[in-house]
Amino acid sequence: MGFSLFNYWVVILLMMAGFYTVIASGNLVKKIVGLNIFQTSVFIMYISIGKVFGGSVPILAANTDLYSNPLPHVLILTAIVVGVATTSLALSLAIRIREAYGTVEENDILEISRREDDEE
Repeated sequence: MGFSLFNYWVVILLMMAGFYTVIASGNLVKKIVGLNIFQTSVFIMYISIGKVFGGSVPILAANTDLYSNPLPHVLILTAIVVGVATTSLALSLAIRIREAYGTVEENDILEISRREDDEE
């Protein structure tokens, strides 16, 4: 039982590490890294669920009754591409925030924003 559930323990560990990083860190880049770790854990979970032990490729063949469904793996491949695109967008936004405020720390950005609002 222990080793057969190893993938799911890895998923839980990565998910909680990513979630903690997003919540505990005030640095925007660290939050983006935490979201990527969380996203990777979801990918591993779906790939683990999609695996059929003893299943063959979904090509009709003689003496084969059990086939693996390729759809979960294809969906994860698409999700990886979307994840790379959203990560690049988030990092470019972090760069623009750094240029505008001079920092990527969330508390400093909020303080600068409050001061600008008070001056108006």
